Amino acid sequence: MLKLAVYGKGGIGKSTVTGNLAAAFAVMGKRVIQIGCDPKADSTINLLGGEPLLPVMDFMRDYDREPERLEEISRVGFGGVLCIETGGPTPGLGCAGRGIVTTFQLLEDLKLFETYQPDVVLYDVLGDVVCGGFAAPIREGYAGKVLIVTSGEKMALYAAGNIARAVKNFEDRSYARVFGVVLNRRNVEQEREKVEAFARQAGLPVVGEIPRSDEIIRCEDMGRTVIEGAPDAPVSHQFFQLARMLWESETSEGREAGIRDAERKIRGKNAENGELI
Repeated sequence: MLKLAVYGKGGIGKSTVTGNLAAAFAVMGKRVIQIGCDPKADSTINLLGGEPLLPVMDFMRDYDREPERLEEISRVGFGGVLCIETGGPTPGLGCAGRGIVTTFQLLEDLKLFETYQPDVVLYDVLGDVVCGGFAAPIREGYAGKVLIVTSGEKMALYAAGNIARAVKNFEDRSYARVFGVVLNRRNVEQEREKVEAFARQAGLPVVGEIPRSDEIIRCEDMGRTVIEGAPDAPVSHQFFQLARMLWESETSEGREAGIRDAERKIRGKNAENGELI
């Protein structure tokens, strides 16, 4: 299972990247879950025809109880993608990151992954402040890989640096690692050079580049991802390319892990039989 957390500064285009990756994976025949981990709760809206989904935290406030069925807090969107939004506290009250932790615990109690059995799980996470709650996808083992979305703008790169350092703090615990940086273009002067310089300094590859696109804006105005609304557009090819790269990396790592596991079993069996190993 590919478990991917997409991080970046607020407003940098995380939801656009996450939603289009979810749609691309769905078109590729994968069973996908997308979980929005931002208090704005708008991560999945373009997979749902422009209709907002009731967030988990809002459900608990509105009904004064925890959800008892997955159907109460999820909806199936384009390509069969299962959509969930964590939401956040009442504005001005409580910790937004706490909403993520609470939602994740509820999803475990409701046996989300055992019930849905996804091939791909995508977490769309606010990255301005990587506090305990917002770090939950990488800290608690929910995600295995992280994509950092940035432009060449100064504050976007600053947030990207914070995210990279936060992930690095968990390296020795076998938690998520950064797969790479995605440049979401804002047409900043020397934008690619600035992002490549950041990536080199951070020791990370630039794995995707999303051009500034009128097609994305047009499709989102209709409540669609560009994968749904303009699948043959050049920008859609960029999302498909990134989705294939992520999937191939996951399956390759899975094969290597399987080989290592088989080798360990053989060595153990030989040791039991008193053979030299």
